[in-house]
Amino acid sequence: MKRPDYLNKYLFDWEIFDVVLGGKSALDSKSFVAPLSSDNQIDDFLDAYGFTQDDPVLKAETFGTFQEALQFIKRYFLVEGNSSGLDLEVPASIYRVTQVKDLFKMATMSNKDFSLEECLWAQTILKVMHTILHADKDLRKDYFPNVQTQIFDRFYKYLSRDADNNLFLGAQGDPEAIPLRDFETKAKKSRDSIIIKLLHKAENVAEEVFDRIGVRFITYSPVDCLRVVKFLYNKNVIVIHNIKPSRSRNSLVDLEHFKRHHHSVLRMALRNDLTEERFQQALNREIRGDSKEDDNEHSSDAYRSIQFTGRHLIRYRNPFLTEFNSLRKLAKNAGDENEVAQKVLEIDHSMLTRDIRFFYPFEVQVVDDKNHSNNLEGEASHQEYKKSQLKSAMLRLFKPLIEHKNIKI
Repeated sequence: MKRPDYLNKYLFDWEIFDVVLGGKSALDSKSFVAPLSSDNQIDDFLDAYGFTQDDPVLKAETFGTFQEALQFIKRYFLVEGNSSGLDLEVPASIYRVTQVKDLFKMATMSNKDFSLEECLWAQTILKVMHTILHADKDLRKDYFPNVQTQIFDRFYKYLSRDADNNLFLGAQGDPEAIPLRDFETKAKKSRDSIIIKLLHKAENVAEEVFDRIGVRFITYSPVDCLRVVKFLYNKNVIVIHNIKPSRSRNSLVDLEHFKRHHHSVLRMALRNDLTEERFQQALNREIRGDSKEDDNEHSSDAYRSIQFTGRHLIRYRNPFLTEFNSLRKLAKNAGDENEVAQKVLEIDHSMLTRDIRFFYPFEVQVVDDKNHSNNLEGEASHQEYKKSQLKSAMLRLFKPLIEHKNIKI
């Protein structure tokens, strides 16, 4: 029986539907560029992506990104750059690629001379290229010095030291001030760290990296961790309406347990006229680590802290507009016969804005001294966290190649 022609209209690529409708990442699809099988389709895709190969500048940029992606893979995911990496060799045909379109042809096996292994390598490189482009095309990164200053200043203005150089959150001599063991800032996440983080995140877009800027408060007791949070929202250092709920983590305090016992400790303090020191000791006895599971697969079960992500409205004053207005004043005084001055006055500057405003995320971590020391040791250390993250990205990227070559991990 002959198949009716109209049936072609009702054939669907279910893997693409899984990405568009099912929440699956394109990086986890079996074929990263499956629908592309001809030069025209590849050209149309690159045009739609924003890197038309008819533009020599964009063509050179995408080829540069290809070269960087290849070096990134060798540095982090292969044994030649990382002793814990995969013992694989990049196929010689990859080094013969002279334009990105060739890489797409290899990834789709549109040329039957390519092997399946070469196809899988090309797809892996394209995934890293895609991630690098997202890391580099975040418009906000150009304003990072201003972002950093405005966010950190919100915290710095409430830090003080006494005559003995003891650190406090709050004004010196204020009875509400909270003694701190330390205050740390994370000034900027490295570009490579951002790329690795994106490679293991389902979202895989730079806007979803929330910890480029971060601060950490280290207190002397768990109760003081809660007091730090209270201080921050009371002083509007953080605006609770700008907290991203899905980014809040608490493995330091079992809040439900603490809430149930908090009132009884208050009554005991009133009944027995406890000193503040003894009252805080009693409160700290009621604090225990939260038993809820952390959905960050790379965090150790031994890691204890309070973490949340806020957003701050950044105000950036455009320096170009100030200079341009000064230039226009000079042009107005130059006279009608000055051709350059007249050209300056004819420039349409209606789209130039004096202020640029946008929200930028920052991470806050609060931890007591004892748990902070534990966090820095063994499986809870940051190095172990980064190793786990790197391994996760490697397995995600190379899964098809690992299965194809039957590599045991």
